[in-house]
Amino acid sequence: MLSSNRILSTLAAATVAAGLIAAPAVAQQAVEIQITHKDKAFQPNEVSAPANTPIVFKVKNLDGKAIEFESKTLKVEKVIAANAEATINVRPQKAGRYEFFDEFNEKNARGALVVK
Repeated sequence: MLSSNRILSTLAAATVAAGLIAAPAVAQQAVEIQITHKDKAFQPNEVSAPANTPIVFKVKNLDGKAIEFESKTLKVEKVIAANAEATINVRPQKAGRYEFFDEFNEKNARGALVVK
């Protein structure tokens, strides 16, 4: 039969070991992508980022009307007021092409994020 001190020592060691195993990895540095929306179009309309890296879109709406930056594949949407700027955080993505658009002007204002 184990003594209570021995049991506590064993539990403490197990707790520390579990904490080390479950400790989160060091956060990756996000890639920042600058996009403007002017004259009902995104500029640039194609941007790129490395795979498996967090992404931060900095979107400036230089038009006189609000836009809605949206991407179904990136699972983001954000209304950006006229002459305003917004930050949109995107989780790390696998390699591929991810479309985005202005939902208020979907026909013309389109773009893509290419993840390599």
